[in-house]
Amino acid sequence: MTTDLRFRGARPGRAIVLSVAQLLMGLYALLIFYPLFNMIVSSFKTTREIFQHPFALPVHIVLSNYKVVWIDRGFGRYFANSLVVTLVAMAFVLLLGSMAAYGVGRYRYRLRTFVFMLFLSGIMLPLKAAIIPLFMLIKGLGLMNTRAAIVLIFLAMGLPSTVFILSGFMRSIPLELEHAARIDGCNDWGIYQRIVMPVTTPAIALVTIYNAVPLWNDFFFPLVFLQSNALKTLPVGLTTFFGQFSTDWSLLFTGLSIAIIPMLVLYLFMSRWFIRGLTAGAIK
Repeated sequence: MTTDLRFRGARPGRAIVLSVAQLLMGLYALLIFYPLFNMIVSSFKTTREIFQHPFALPVHIVLSNYKVVWIDRGFGRYFANSLVVTLVAMAFVLLLGSMAAYGVGRYRYRLRTFVFMLFLSGIMLPLKAAIIPLFMLIKGLGLMNTRAAIVLIFLAMGLPSTVFILSGFMRSIPLELEHAARIDGCNDWGIYQRIVMPVTTPAIALVTIYNAVPLWNDFFFPLVFLQSNALKTLPVGLTTFFGQFSTDWSLLFTGLSIAIIPMLVLYLFMSRWFIRGLTAGAIK
């Protein structure tokens, strides 16, 4: 089986197959891209124009929507809250997750499999299923209506998948590198910091995108544990655009357009490493 999609030198039958494959991929890309494009275009319309011409370009570009959303509706505060919570949670997920994965993937001890399965249980059992005991725990710790509660929950959400992915990558690192480092006088922390982490950079990018997107978009836990309007995150803040009897769709599309910017920037910045992480180990 070949993955060469070039037309040069292809026989007529193969050229037809390649044309159909590329046409299907183009249609799929259009299917994914167009709703995003339409959402951004709708952010420059009024609600009346959205209903009158939902798929057309705006007749008059309304830039005031962004000013109303960001300043008047306090969307900048929601954006900052989500940014702080996601960045802090991801920093701890990558630090603690990589250290735990290093301990599981590079050391051999009696309870190694048990520890690994303990982390995997976090993937098998959804955290939302334990919302009642989790609520009692957060309340007992006095962390209700604080960013620390959301950071700890996001940490618990991200650690299992991080340990699972990184430990697999770390097991594939040749032991000769570690032995050479020990001969040069490097201790365990030095091996982790100077050898293991640089080698697993593609996996770090994969884990970052894999966890950052659901953490950024999480609606459930901030809704449950944050009551103060000053602490609300971006997905919860978007609900303010829904009224009891009507919805301002122009402002809602504007808020959604702003909300996707950090994740787009993250993926564009880390896409090269992300693709390496996905394809690592595919070719032997």
